[in-house]
Amino acid sequence: MPALRIIKSLLVATLGGWALLVAYGNIADYNANWQFVQHVLAMDTVFPDNPLKSRAITNPALQKLAYWSIIATECVMGLVCLYGAWRLFRTRGDRGAFVAAKLPATVGIFLVWVLYFVGFVAIGGEWFSMWQSSIWNGQQAAQRFLMCAMFVMVVVLLPEESDA
Repeated sequence: MPALRIIKSLLVATLGGWALLVAYGNIADYNANWQFVQHVLAMDTVFPDNPLKSRAITNPALQKLAYWSIIATECVMGLVCLYGAWRLFRTRGDRGAFVAAKLPATVGIFLVWVLYFVGFVAIGGEWFSMWQSSIWNGQQAAQRFLMCAMFVMVVVLLPEESDA
């Protein structure tokens, strides 16, 4: 049983490391990723006759706030996942403690859901019609991230057998 718990903790750790790599990429390649956020929010590459263009955010200060909120969320989800992985690994020998240690890992993984489903699929994809852009459409990448994160969530939340 401890071997399966080690796998669960490693899955969460890899998700946390990935989230920090994404955050680092957004900071290190700031301009490219900034342009992505700017264009999605401005809705300047959606269908020309889209009646939803009134939702566009063209104020650079609000766009920067959105971009830095994304980066901050990526940092927090990465750090929370790594903390959760550490807690899981540390308690791998005690079923009750391991179950209790799932909370931070679950919260970190939930933040992936919030950012990529709520932020990119629902808000970016539907509210800002990102799906209409052939240039600035991050929905496929967001769905890949979600698939990996939700796999980890399911594995982490599988019931624990007794230590016997």
